[in-house]
Amino acid sequence: MLGKLNMDEFAMGSSNETSAYGAAVNPWKADDGVDLTPGGSSGGSAAAVAADLCLGATGTDTGGSIRQPAAFTGITGIKPTYGRCSRFGIIAFASSLDQAGPMTRDVRDAAIMLRAMSGHDPRDSTSADLPVPDFEAMLTGDIRGKVIGIPREYHVDGMPGEIETLWTRGTEMLRDAGALIRDISLPHTKYALPAYYVIAPAEASSNLARYDGVRFGHRAKLAQGDGITEMYEKTRAEGFGPEVQRRIMVGTYVLSAGFYDAYYNQARKVRALIKRDFDQVFAEGVDAILTPATPSSAFGIGAMKDADPVQMYLNDVFTVTVNLAGLPGISVPAGLDHKGLPLGLQLIGRPWEEGDLLNTAYALEQAAGFVSKPVKWW
Repeated sequence: MLGKLNMDEFAMGSSNETSAYGAAVNPWKADDGVDLTPGGSSGGSAAAVAADLCLGATGTDTGGSIRQPAAFTGITGIKPTYGRCSRFGIIAFASSLDQAGPMTRDVRDAAIMLRAMSGHDPRDSTSADLPVPDFEAMLTGDIRGKVIGIPREYHVDGMPGEIETLWTRGTEMLRDAGALIRDISLPHTKYALPAYYVIAPAEASSNLARYDGVRFGHRAKLAQGDGITEMYEKTRAEGFGPEVQRRIMVGTYVLSAGFYDAYYNQARKVRALIKRDFDQVFAEGVDAILTPATPSSAFGIGAMKDADPVQMYLNDVFTVTVNLAGLPGISVPAGLDHKGLPLGLQLIGRPWEEGDLLNTAYALEQAAGFVSKPVKWW
């Protein structure tokens, strides 16, 4: 291990700007020289790999926090099936969504690193006791006869033309490699983002309740006469940044009496429908699903400072469904936009079939031939 890397506070963010240590900076630069976000929450990991500071880095993905930074920095990032990698030692954000995974320069490195990270861990009750294949050995690049689904619901309003063009080009690359392309429908996709931003804050509210200044973590200085209630209030006010506080408040609200059924239970039902959509598509013979990874290339640090928080949450519009359904997903760099910044494509696979997913990603990587690197500035 070379060291620790920056990330959004408690993994809550899509730009690495909520970190207590300051924002991580994307090694890629736009023509105007403005510092860009590397994405989040695993922005430090993405920036380090993209800048060639390391061969690979670990990340955690709750709603796209491996795949979105990977796309923003021109690297490969895979979120495995929920339970494939142990979560022991990770501070829980949303326990039913969190999954660790590798962030690397290319698909082969991702396969090597994923094999090292995978396997049953008795210290993690969600860790699956399943055999771990040799993912690298499965990288043949032969996807002839594989069925690739193109979900019509991912053609969202306002999608930039460059993203649409890249998606179309990626589809053609896979077709030229011998894959069969099929239009599919995932009808409940449009409810994924609101469902995610009910479930994730609710679980965060529960998980972060332990940060009360008693057993571990920050404890605020108390004034004479302050009791335990004041200690809790001051500790949590000082110990959590604004974005974490916002999500805890949202989570506490949706779990409160009178709102639990209206919000949290409804979101859980939507989650089940989203998972059913994927199950039906895979049952009908689809091997993988191709979508954009992000709705844009990397944006400037501070660009969304005064925007509605929902605008930032929209960065996860293509990635959250994978977490809600517990599926494996991978982002592969596939091109550059008009500003010379990397864009990624996402492949979603069947549960526990990361080897097949990595092989499809390998074929896409070979066809895309992405070799661009950020201009060295360090």
